[in-house]
Amino acid sequence: MEGVIDAHTRDLLTRRPGFDWTVTEFVRVVDARLPPRVFYRHCPELGTAPPSTPAGTPVYLQLLGSDPEALAANARQALRLGARGVDLNFGCPAKLVNRHDGGASLLRDPGRVRAVVAAVHEAVGEAIPVTAKIRLGFADRRLALACGRAAQAGGATHLVVHGRTRNEGYRPPAHWEWIGRIRRDLSIPVIANGDIWTLEDYWKARTLSGCRDVMLGRGALADPWLASRIRHWQLTGGRLPETPWAARAEILHEFAALQHSTLPGRIVTSLIKQWLNHMRQRDAEAARRFARVKRLTDLDALLEGLRADTARRAPSPVAEADAP
Repeated sequence: MEGVIDAHTRDLLTRRPGFDWTVTEFVRVVDARLPPRVFYRHCPELGTAPPSTPAGTPVYLQLLGSDPEALAANARQALRLGARGVDLNFGCPAKLVNRHDGGASLLRDPGRVRAVVAAVHEAVGEAIPVTAKIRLGFADRRLALACGRAAQAGGATHLVVHGRTRNEGYRPPAHWEWIGRIRRDLSIPVIANGDIWTLEDYWKARTLSGCRDVMLGRGALADPWLASRIRHWQLTGGRLPETPWAARAEILHEFAALQHSTLPGRIVTSLIKQWLNHMRQRDAEAARRFARVKRLTDLDALLEGLRADTARRAPSPVAEADAP
């Protein structure tokens, strides 16, 4: 998700009903209090009071690190800047992050999870909520319940659980039933995360975990209408139609326009490819478009390749062979 979920993406995804709140990309904390400009870069919404997307969806600031004192100092900094909540990342599986003692690496010692959450909770008091995200463990699930209890004991007001260990990465399946074990063991709300790509996945995750709520990450990029699809079913019991390519192309064009207001074309081109790469995993037309534009480096050429009115299926190998 790093590099794709920024303020512009949060804006676009929350223009339709569905999301209750959003979280920034993580602010990496090592051993010092960071200057305000770092927080504003990750969370431009701090310029509104309280921080929200243009549609009014709350935005929480996420911190990642392992030093309780440094994280506490940065939580106080976030509070001074107007943050409405601090989310702690114990779920990132990236090797670089884990090698530097961040993200899921802390799940090997529940005591460290508790110490970090407690330090941040003490730093902000009851002024704003402190929340956390974990996985089912680092190499295995033996400490899954202990890590959940540690986050709760430290003062987390809710816990997001990704249904895999760090070593499992993003390989399917997500073990939603294990999230249910943690939910039954805790008194704070537990939110299920992982492999929720469709409305059917939402039903299964909710049924197997028993969780009332779910967190969407890659699924929201793959189908920007997924949260609306879920909310519509919750309110009406009905199903929205599948998201057409024209709608997907439109949101990518809007994304490009927002990004190009501050970034050079070559970087915007890369960002669009990142988002399209998520879309192609679950949509055949997006996969065809990705194959068409993946080597393009010119922004205008890439956007032309995404236009809905240029949608044509590539001729089959048989048709090509039969052509005069």
